[in-house]
Amino acid sequence: MNWFPILLVIHIALAVSLLVPSVVVPFLMRRASGPPGPVVRALLAMSGTGTLVIAAGLAITGAAMLWILGPELLTQPWLLVALVIYAANLVVAASISRPNLRRLVGLRAGDDAEWRRRARQQRWIAYGMAAGIGVIGFLMSTKPALW
Repeated sequence: MNWFPILLVIHIALAVSLLVPSVVVPFLMRRASGPPGPVVRALLAMSGTGTLVIAAGLAITGAAMLWILGPELLTQPWLLVALVIYAANLVVAASISRPNLRRLVGLRAGDDAEWRRRARQQRWIAYGMAAGIGVIGFLMSTKPALW
């Protein structure tokens, strides 16, 4: 049985799910009124406790795909650029987006102007991360000869 298609689907799902909370939550929290809903709470929980499990699964599936395809895949320029963009997205998610989202959720409803400013800033960060994900998808699907 060829395991590569199954590994690829699992790997992509894990890679996307590692970034989903940082990209989606700012758009789900459009208003400061009331506590966050169950979807936002689930995504925030996933970004906190589920990160290590998802990252471990991502590393295992990535290593398995390299074992199947061979290590020469790592010499492909499109893959190296995609990995650098993904790493940059992870750094932004871990150091900027997730801590700011936690502060945004904890901000009191009385400070509406501050909440709106921070929410707008988080949405711009999410736009940038989503653009990076789009470039990764483009690189993975077209495999261009970059150099």
